[in-house]
Amino acid sequence: MENQPVNLILAARAAFSQAAALVVQYSFSILGAVILLIAGWILSGVFSRWAYKGLSKIHGIDETLARFFENVLHYSILIFVFVAVLAQFGIQTASIVAALGAAGLAIGLALQGTLQNIAAGIMLLVLRPLRVGEYIQTANVEGIIVEIGLFATEMKTADGLYLMAPNSTLWNTPITNHSREVSRRQQLSVAVGNDVDIDAVTQTLLELVKSDERVRKDPPPHVYSDDLTADKTVLVIEYWAKTRDWSETRHATIERLRRGLAAKGIMLK
Repeated sequence: MENQPVNLILAARAAFSQAAALVVQYSFSILGAVILLIAGWILSGVFSRWAYKGLSKIHGIDETLARFFENVLHYSILIFVFVAVLAQFGIQTASIVAALGAAGLAIGLALQGTLQNIAAGIMLLVLRPLRVGEYIQTANVEGIIVEIGLFATEMKTADGLYLMAPNSTLWNTPITNHSREVSRRQQLSVAVGNDVDIDAVTQTLLELVKSDERVRKDPPPHVYSDDLTADKTVLVIEYWAKTRDWSETRHATIERLRRGLAAKGIMLK
């Protein structure tokens, strides 16, 4: 019993010595890990901001895409730093990298549809077949582009409805962009009886179409016969107008033709 305090003191000294030895042994590893974490955090922020600013200056690169690559670079650097920190303590990083790869593969398989939308979103943002404010049409959807995200594209239909389309749906189908070109052609058909002077009707149609200042002079409007039956001739009027005025010009032209032909006593078939 007399030796018990001495034994406790000796055990405490031994434990303290072992702890001190461990601190000395891992002090440089801990210091290196702290330095790596601080440096990695700073570098990830600096390089990701540089990447964002550089991409933002490139013509045609959408801000959403620039932000996406900024985040990818930021977290990639942090993952690399995390693996390097583990290596400071003698942990086998090869197994960790393999585990991360397996986890990434499993997540990729589980989120296959989502990843397809992300890939399609990147392609839409890079190639720009559609932009915010443009009116597009596909086999499944149609409307004005409100926002292009990495997962889906938000649209507003002609009757004011909100529409969200997965990016893969847009990317995997032909897209008709009604707003991209400056000018757009319009065709209107008029059927008149064979008992009227076709040349006079043609001249009247041209005058009525040209009276709208929104109709382009180059290329000029023209009228041609498209069909002929026993009792009527079908005339087609072609003209070009600016895309932003296309719909209004079409409606106004139809009304002008109706009134103008009626004023001259030309009956439509």
